[in-house]
Amino acid sequence: MKKIFYLIILLLISVQISSAHVGSSGVLLQGQAGPYKVLIDITPPEVIPGTASITVFVENGDPQKVLARPITFRFGSQGAPSADEIHAVAGQPGQFQGVVWLMQSGSSSVQIEISGKEGKGEFIVPVVAVSTAKGVMPKGLGFGLSLLGVLLFLLMVTAIGASVSDGLMRPGEVLSSRQKRKRWMNMGIATVVCALILYGGSSWWNSWAARYNRNIYKPLKGNSSISNEDGQRIFQLKIDTTNWEEKKRGSMLSTLIPDHGKLMHVFLVRTPGLDAFAHIHPERKDSVTYQAYLPNLPAGKYLMYADVVQYSGFAETIVDTLEIPDPAVQGNEIKKTAEEDTYVVTDAINAPGKIPLDENVVICGKPGTKTVFKDSSYAVWEGKPDKPLEAGKPYLLNFEIFNPDGTPTFPEPYLGMMGHVAVLRSDGSVYIHLHPSGTFAMAAEQTLKNRLTDTTKIMQRPSPAIFRDSIDRYMAKLKAMSTIEREELLMTEMGMYKQNETGGMNAMDHSNRISFPYSFPKSGRYRIFLQVKRNGQVLTGAFDVRVNDIAKI
Repeated sequence: MKKIFYLIILLLISVQISSAHVGSSGVLLQGQAGPYKVLIDITPPEVIPGTASITVFVENGDPQKVLARPITFRFGSQGAPSADEIHAVAGQPGQFQGVVWLMQSGSSSVQIEISGKEGKGEFIVPVVAVSTAKGVMPKGLGFGLSLLGVLLFLLMVTAIGASVSDGLMRPGEVLSSRQKRKRWMNMGIATVVCALILYGGSSWWNSWAARYNRNIYKPLKGNSSISNEDGQRIFQLKIDTTNWEEKKRGSMLSTLIPDHGKLMHVFLVRTPGLDAFAHIHPERKDSVTYQAYLPNLPAGKYLMYADVVQYSGFAETIVDTLEIPDPAVQGNEIKKTAEEDTYVVTDAINAPGKIPLDENVVICGKPGTKTVFKDSSYAVWEGKPDKPLEAGKPYLLNFEIFNPDGTPTFPEPYLGMMGHVAVLRSDGSVYIHLHPSGTFAMAAEQTLKNRLTDTTKIMQRPSPAIFRDSIDRYMAKLKAMSTIEREELLMTEMGMYKQNETGGMNAMDHSNRISFPYSFPKSGRYRIFLQVKRNGQVLTGAFDVRVNDIAKI
């Protein structure tokens, strides 16, 4: 019955919101599933329970069968259903499409298993399964259904009345006064009974609708601000816990886990020009308060996006806007909370090339062009110059990194990855933090991989105090490490190192080229901030691109 209810809602649905990474609810990733290199695109449903659409592109070999199985963090592999086959697309070699049902809200994943002549391989794809849409019935459909309902009601009452009067008459007979009273009496009883049935059905429907409304995903909220301390500007984010119990958030703030070695990643982008950008990592002061020294950003109004990951792998983004004032004291040495904190100033998205050059200023590029970093090395975005991309189409955003003399340079690990990208739409309605692996948090992937090997049938919540203490000790250990030790540990934890034949650890394969899989969710103007590390410095470049709605044939 529950499925029927949600299916009815799906039929009546109109999309209102989409959350998770802010505007990009799907998951797109590129990786290695055993002997097969794959690109996987998953679009989760807007209502849970619902079906997630899956497309798998196998880029090499001869895959013959692809299976998909949903696995939730709470119930693990032991409580997961059997896998469903997703089928090859006719005329598209290596492409498979299908659906899986996501029955539980929360942190979930889809296990993809590929078999073929080269052997078997599998991949775990983290998926945030939440209801994000609320249906609104079209007025015309509502009027038509109401009219049909009234007609059925009258027919039911009339039929019951006739069944004890006219229906018992022989041809030519006339109703007696007694039969007429009996007919009206039965019609009255039928009216009351039908009305009670309708009232009961309406109450049941309203209770389910209210329950659904309560369970629609509501993003975390927070209030960001800037304060001054000894001439230093301090960024602070306080997470809003208003009505926390009603939202069933519990003690989730004590069970956050680090992603790339940081409990929180904050991106600040000046609006409306998107011409100043910072990526900082506030530290936890108490359960709801995070602080970091602010880089030398110019004053203005900023969009703020803060990424956190729960112990279950459920990733969330807190969104806010804040006014950043000029420094109270000019010329002071700027302190850093984390050595990876960085910023850049570039030209406005609507006024390219009109900015005075300074130490942290770069000129924005476009597909097919280059952006020069502040140390004179540069990145080139492989693409067709001046040709807009298409919304909803999966792309590999390929960047090549070069030394100032034009020779290729290999980026150094930066928070355990070869590069990071933040994508923003000009109005701030789309934001996502990408890695070469895809559009999901690496911490979420690792958590769900570990859950797959855990035989616990139902995962219980950890003790908040004990969990938080263990995370604080881990963060202190990371902070005490040298940069090289920390990067090696992070890459090892995220599986970015490969074992060689002797069991030793080799650095992952990489070159001067970095690819980020992404599908722009809607048309508009976008700015892409690319971050790499070279000679121990985090370098940030910016590229602009226009995205059009997909062309209709």
